[in-house]
Amino acid sequence: MARLKGIKIMKKRRRFWTVVEKLEALIDKGVYPAGSRLPAERELAEAYDVSRPTIREAIIALEVRERVEVKTGSGVYVTDFAGSDSSLKSISAFELTQARALVEAEAAALAAATIRDTELSALKQALDDMSSAEKADEADQRFHEIISRATRNNAIVMSINNLWKVRRNEPQVIAAYKDVCSQGIEQRIKEHTAIYDAIAKRDSSAARKSMHNHFNRLINALFEASEAKALEEIKRKTDETRGLYSISHLTK
Repeated sequence: MARLKGIKIMKKRRRFWTVVEKLEALIDKGVYPAGSRLPAERELAEAYDVSRPTIREAIIALEVRERVEVKTGSGVYVTDFAGSDSSLKSISAFELTQARALVEAEAAALAAATIRDTELSALKQALDDMSSAEKADEADQRFHEIISRATRNNAIVMSINNLWKVRRNEPQVIAAYKDVCSQGIEQRIKEHTAIYDAIAKRDSSAARKSMHNHFNRLINALFEASEAKALEEIKRKTDETRGLYSISHLTK
């Protein structure tokens, strides 16, 4: 009986998050632009073939994510998410990576104790997909998202989702990660394999350490890329100055 009850709860949770993801996708695409009102609860329930309580839970989640604002007696309105997240501009790739290391390492440790066999299979599939250049980045994100959901903690899921939003939307972060993620594919897979193996063995300590190792390598790679760019800029400016003040053309 307890198992059946657990299955029902998980199905309800999946429906709830499915609605959240679909509505958020429509908001991101501009189907529901900032300031617009979402359809009524009844309409959404019919559109997604779920109960009205499920829609209410989805709206609450969107409100927590600051994607919508509920105005009593008026309706649910889409917020100016880009404007409300202007603080993201001050987040560097180094800060983001450190935050991800702290949050996702603990998520991995917790997931090692709570992950289900079906989620473990999905995690292995995401790991396998990283071998494909076309699927690598999407599979990487999927890998981390599966771990976050396996924690059974919605606050952790939301935190990791928000960190990934910075990863996907902040231009400086995108550029920095592009420099390092396009290199060391084999090492990237090796690190994720270590994370998977630790979680598969239900070893929380090893899962935490493997995730820390992954992000430690990543942040060091970011520093190396940053130093290389700085040296290139110094060389460029030196060459410009040399060209400006050189008198070699006078001695010919």
